Amino acid sequence: MWQATAETRAAIDELPFVKGLADGSLERDRFDYYMVQDALYLRGYARALAVTASRADRAEEIAFFAKAAHDAIMVESSMHEGNVGSVEGAKPSPTGTEYVSYLLSLAQTQGYGELAAGVLPCFWVYMDVGSRLMDKAGDLGGHPYGEWIATYADEAFAESTRQACRIADGVAERSDEATVQRMREAFVTATTYEWKFWDAAWKKEAWPFTA
Repeated sequence: MWQATAETRAAIDELPFVKGLADGSLERDRFDYYMVQDALYLRGYARALAVTASRADRAEEIAFFAKAAHDAIMVESSMHEGNVGSVEGAKPSPTGTEYVSYLLSLAQTQGYGELAAGVLPCFWVYMDVGSRLMDKAGDLGGHPYGEWIATYADEAFAESTRQACRIADGVAERSDEATVQRMREAFVTATTYEWKFWDAAWKKEAWPFTA
């Protein structure tokens, strides 16, 4: 699945939003837009993780996804609100709405394997990007986005990502080929939404019509 998304991940690296994060040149209003949208996204993502936990049939996997759902709300959201304050009343962007809707559609229509694969890019892509941004940024002491980079380049987050990968691999090993193919499709689709999410932040995407 990682190889299948190589083109998408290379495109993520070339996004002006990601490049601006690396060198600190990203305009603050774009970063703030992203932080609000990501906080809103994490609420839906946490729901998808909670459903993934409910579908798991191994104790350690139930515990992993349940803790990940908790952390998405309590740990990561606190970082977002520490930067932009309360997001109550904010409206999810079109792309954020699409991404969450896709993950929740997996929860409604697919099985554990597809869910485990669908929630994986939010771990794996962020760890990958965060670690390489750390390499490019160097000393984060005076970096305007050092806290964000450090969060996703952190070894604890990397270990959670490796565990999510091991779980997905284990589910694939004990599944039939049709399920594995649906898992691949879920991973590729969710990775594409990761690209769309950062691109939308650069554009400060808005709904074309509002009530």
